[in-house]
Amino acid sequence: MDLTALEIAKKLNGSLVGNSDLLIDSLSKIEDAQEGSLSFLAHSKYFKYLDKTKASVVLVSKSLEVPQNITTTLIKVDDAYSAFTQLMIEWSKSIALKEKGIHQTAVVASSAQLADDVFLGPHVCVGSNTVIEAGVQIHAHSIIGSNVRIQKNSLLHPRVTLLDQTEIGGHCILHSGVVIGSDGFGFAPQGKDGYLKIPQLGKVIVQDHVEIGANTTIDRATLGATLIKKGVKLDNLVQIAHNVEIGEHTVIAAQTGIAGSAKVGSHCVIGGQVGIAGHITLGDRVQIQGQTGVIKDIPDGAVIQGTPAIDYKSYYKSYSIFKQLPSVESRLSRLEKNK
Repeated sequence: MDLTALEIAKKLNGSLVGNSDLLIDSLSKIEDAQEGSLSFLAHSKYFKYLDKTKASVVLVSKSLEVPQNITTTLIKVDDAYSAFTQLMIEWSKSIALKEKGIHQTAVVASSAQLADDVFLGPHVCVGSNTVIEAGVQIHAHSIIGSNVRIQKNSLLHPRVTLLDQTEIGGHCILHSGVVIGSDGFGFAPQGKDGYLKIPQLGKVIVQDHVEIGANTTIDRATLGATLIKKGVKLDNLVQIAHNVEIGEHTVIAAQTGIAGSAKVGSHCVIGGQVGIAGHITLGDRVQIQGQTGVIKDIPDGAVIQGTPAIDYKSYYKSYSIFKQLPSVESRLSRLEKNK
């Protein structure tokens, strides 16, 4: 997709400073951009790259005071990061290859229902009574169980596994290695005889516009449904246990694990390597810092860190004291010796 600087400025409702005829054919980071590319600058700490960059055009936030000696063509916008993201979305659509047809090695049950423009890649398997709606792309070696439903325009990358009864909403993206609908971790203690496996009879429901990262797993409910609501974004290597509910537009970073029957509110931000205990409730707009352990209910809007989790500011006050304990101990020892 080739656009002039002027065309891009109009598209972003920005003001152009410099050469309006420059042709842009790529997007780049400001530090390694080449001629013909467009980059962005959303923070003053990157000013050092402005007079060195080879980018033909740079998006800058209007709130930044750009040095007067800069000769690079600029497009000033309200938020350079958001504007650049908007361009990236359009660029990706222009270069995306949407495949069609069913590969000759795909195996589809006779009772499955597939829309006319569905794509099934090599060695895809589709189980009985499964429904796959228009525009869905399922790439190589993916396994789709029985009684599954995948709604329109969802994309499954290679080696995704959807087990029986799973429901995937429209416009979802599932990356390689995702497994949805495995049995929940349910075992009843039997004393000296070990454990009795509890049948997992529920399912997983993933609503519209959800993105799930590589090798993330979401277990089916024991009864009812494990529920991932609209707009949720899960990073790679996230584990969601049976009967968990994740609220709308919540984002969860890599290596986080959520135990069974926990409920997470909407618009939450959860960092990496967080552990959330089962049967607790997190409110809306909760922010959890990386490597936090959450063992009790958290109210709306809380910002927490540590294990067990406490208020974010309290954690850092406590940590500042903790760092001083060796010197405090040393001073106490000297005082005791001088008695």
